[in-house]
Amino acid sequence: MDETAIQHKRRENEEQATRGRARILGLPYLDTREFERTIPLVPDILTKSEMRQNFIIPLQRGEGEKPYYFLITSQTPNSLITKMRDQYTAEGARVTFFLVSNAAYQTFMLRYDPPQEVHYDDIRIAKEGDSETISEVSKTLNSVSSDKIFNFLIDQADKLGASDIHIENLREQIRIRMRVDGMLHPVAEINRDRYRVIMGELSARADISSAATSPQSGHMQQDIYRDGSSHLLNIRVETVPTMYGQDAVLRLFNFDESLLNLNLLGLSEGELATIEEIISHPRGLVLMVGPTGSGKSTTLYSILNALNSTERKIITLEDPIEYGITGITQIPIHTNDGGSFAEGLRSVLRLDPDVVMVGEIRDADTARTAIQASITGHLVLSSFHANSTAAAFARMIDLIGTNPIFASSIRLLIAQRLVRRLSDNKEAYHPDAATAAYIRNVLYGLDVDLNDVTLYRPVPTAEIPFGYQGRTVLMEQMVVSDDIQAYLRGDIKDISTHAIEDSARRQGMLTLEQKGILAALRGETTLEEVSRVI
Repeated sequence: MDETAIQHKRRENEEQATRGRARILGLPYLDTREFERTIPLVPDILTKSEMRQNFIIPLQRGEGEKPYYFLITSQTPNSLITKMRDQYTAEGARVTFFLVSNAAYQTFMLRYDPPQEVHYDDIRIAKEGDSETISEVSKTLNSVSSDKIFNFLIDQADKLGASDIHIENLREQIRIRMRVDGMLHPVAEINRDRYRVIMGELSARADISSAATSPQSGHMQQDIYRDGSSHLLNIRVETVPTMYGQDAVLRLFNFDESLLNLNLLGLSEGELATIEEIISHPRGLVLMVGPTGSGKSTTLYSILNALNSTERKIITLEDPIEYGITGITQIPIHTNDGGSFAEGLRSVLRLDPDVVMVGEIRDADTARTAIQASITGHLVLSSFHANSTAAAFARMIDLIGTNPIFASSIRLLIAQRLVRRLSDNKEAYHPDAATAAYIRNVLYGLDVDLNDVTLYRPVPTAEIPFGYQGRTVLMEQMVVSDDIQAYLRGDIKDISTHAIEDSARRQGMLTLEQKGILAALRGETTLEEVSRVI
């Protein structure tokens, strides 16, 4: 889905939510998208200050038979609406208030009160060794006014599709780096005098101390307005004291419930069907496996969104809560302050949930509690740190021990990685004999024509400087069949990752390595990218 389509989807979701809110409040709803940029403005009714302070916009002046029309949002004070209605009625005029979305209000407000500010150049990502671009971006960042530099960095990171912003203190300057498509890129080096401004803003907004002598975690949010649409950015903040000051990493989570959708993850029909079949059952444990940054949370939240309905009670235990989802009870577990996933899970099971998501299984207590919940009529979702599904299954047995009662508890394990996707401007080539032999060996036994092995390499352009555009999911799915359950029952003594993987492959499982090579053969990514990630 391209950026324009995503923006349209976000706006559509906001309008639907506003329409529902209007029904609850008993107000008429108005969708302004068709005319909000072209309809003549109505001056001299309200001041800009009144419009901003009360979230209200004049749409039509009352003249003759025409009533006054005002646009309001859910943030408009009720007392103001009552006061204005009484005032206009007393004067013999008619007045109607329409509820509109925040995006509609912002669009009108920008027309009534356009920002009188300097427009800075967009940040660009430099290629390796491209000191000129870094110098230009550094100059831009050093010129951004102190009160705007923090918001500017976050807005630009969102525009670039970055997942992280790294703010690092060096002896003579501050280095800014951004992670785009899984790769960390240097962006700029800014003056040391900006340190106090950035840390001051960060401490105020993320509720952390700028004078701390130990690592800290914080959280903040920022609304991003772009192209007539808006979205909420959740930002997790981690800081650590270093020799020259506190380094910070800001992890950006683009909050948009409409994008937490299994159909938007780029899965094959078979992968999607497997997930949908497993989660259609009312009980069992589904484990997501992979390192930090592999997209585990997005997949788990997409599964939760697919299950989210008025007939199900869904509870999550998270450290921290990364996305807020309407209709789901989400409970923060503060493990740094002595909180425990196992203890939280035992508590929420008393609330009779249908589906429970445990942020991460880290110990035997949580593992056993999750397993027991999954065999007593609950669908349990969780994440787990391991390199592959087989390694995760072996480690889970190590945590909970072999037990016939637990045999049917684990239903599905999913290991995934995110690899950079090649842009359309790519170049085909034939690999050397050793690489071709490696590919044939890994894919041996699969129904794939390997007589003429063709791979692809990136071709950088000015618009796409690295030849990659976006990322795609590689997913390994282990459906726990009776043969795999035998390891959990204790019927097979060799509980090793290799033995479990062999059993799963005989059942038709494709490993991450096989999925990656098949993606490279299709031209979706490169063999080098698969090797880097897997």
